[in-house]
Amino acid sequence: MEFQRVVAERYSVRGYTQATVGQDSLARVLEAARLAPTATNRQPFRIYVISTSGREAELRKIYDRDWFVQPPFVICVCCLRNKGWVRGDGKDFGDIDCAIVMDHIVLAATDEGLGTCWVANFNVSEARSFLGISADLEPIAFTPLGYPDKPPTEKRRKSLDELVVMVG
Repeated sequence: MEFQRVVAERYSVRGYTQATVGQDSLARVLEAARLAPTATNRQPFRIYVISTSGREAELRKIYDRDWFVQPPFVICVCCLRNKGWVRGDGKDFGDIDCAIVMDHIVLAATDEGLGTCWVANFNVSEARSFLGISADLEPIAFTPLGYPDKPPTEKRRKSLDELVVMVG
């Protein structure tokens, strides 16, 4: 798919089929995440690919929506604390790096015909417990990964005039 089309067609999917996601598609999505730019290329993240089958009740403790557990996979991007680049004023770029990684996942999934929905409003303690992660890892975002059960609705976005400031 052409890039501008991928960007235009990406949407937050809140309904999935049970169709299997091929290993080749999953590998391409994960490779896009691996190639995501991070500050000074430190790659301070870990990606957890969770099979939903038989784990629906546990996953609903993390985010309690039917559609969250419908597809074959849920992906979580976690930040490796104290491993990211820190700017001179103290700004830690780990969260930003993880956001870029998740965006690459979302766009690559769209290119594969898969649906995603960025989830940041989740129960952090349940996520930590489910993933069995140490204190140096922080779950940043989740997304279901599977085939959408219906086509997208029209997007509402602000105009460029409202969002862009030209300088110089």
